[in-house]
Amino acid sequence: MLSPRTETILKSIVGQYITRATPVPSQSIINDYELGVSAATIRNEMAYLEQEGYINRPHPSAGSIPSDKGYRYYVESLTDIKLPLSEQCLIGHLFHQVERELGEWLSLAATLTAQLAQNMAVVTMPKPVGCQFKHLELVALQDSLALVVLVLRGARIKQQLVTFDQIISQPELTAITNKLNAAYSGLTSTQIIAKNIDLSPTEQQLTDCLIKIMQAEDEQEYEEPYLNGWHFMLNQPEFIRSRRMLALMELVEHRNLLSTIVPRQLPSQGVQVIIGKENKAEAIHDFSVVISQYGLPQEAIGTIGVIGPTRMPYARAISTISYLSSVLSRLVAELYARETP
Repeated sequence: MLSPRTETILKSIVGQYITRATPVPSQSIINDYELGVSAATIRNEMAYLEQEGYINRPHPSAGSIPSDKGYRYYVESLTDIKLPLSEQCLIGHLFHQVERELGEWLSLAATLTAQLAQNMAVVTMPKPVGCQFKHLELVALQDSLALVVLVLRGARIKQQLVTFDQIISQPELTAITNKLNAAYSGLTSTQIIAKNIDLSPTEQQLTDCLIKIMQAEDEQEYEEPYLNGWHFMLNQPEFIRSRRMLALMELVEHRNLLSTIVPRQLPSQGVQVIIGKENKAEAIHDFSVVISQYGLPQEAIGTIGVIGPTRMPYARAISTISYLSSVLSRLVAELYARETP
């Protein structure tokens, strides 16, 4: 734990470096705060911060820049971060202006996030939390061949051919369809596996087929996300005439961005900040990610986030993501309520 004076000096270094993108000398800290101590004392405090790994100096005579540890301390010290009420009202007005369609909402959210945070925004479609069985149809094609047509919640349709060990008629398939529809309606693959009902070998074969289809669907990556704000990233001093942006561009090009930036254990509520080398993937060790889930916890979950240099305006990014995730959650709740019979 840092002393109040040392913490103030660290916050000054972080704040000035975020704003100016140049190493911060001791004189700038003296000018920034009325600490009532000598320049020598401030330099001693800065030496302590460097020794403890909160700041670095590019070379001995240069000023200081925050390390990942310094940014982490700064982020943890931020409290009661909210978007100004005027911006909240503007966001509400803009959402009322667009069509009541999910794609329009997500596109607008990506645009607003990028503009407010001045970095790249990423917004994904809400994805069902474990796809749910809605309806099954079995169509006889040949004596021992049938087409499985599985309808999942959200109007997703999956088809697969199944070959049986014996001849099976359409009336027999229809009887099996009725039984499985009654047994599995509204269930996830995990719930179907756990359900204890008597099944014939043919019914078990079809149940295993349904489970595999649903598990494969659950493992699917997100659809292509809504991205906005490349120009903000490219104008950052860190990335001008730098190869560091190439790694991020390659992730987008190869559709690996989401699997790279979204933590496996993203909290169901609240904003998570991943700074620099806290990111698992080396490709984004020069970046920070501010990210949150939105949607309905038991229905469908999407992700909204900001990617930027470790020198990003964290308070601004956190307040933006926090507010827009709550807006999107309300909109998704309204959408699902409207679709519910």
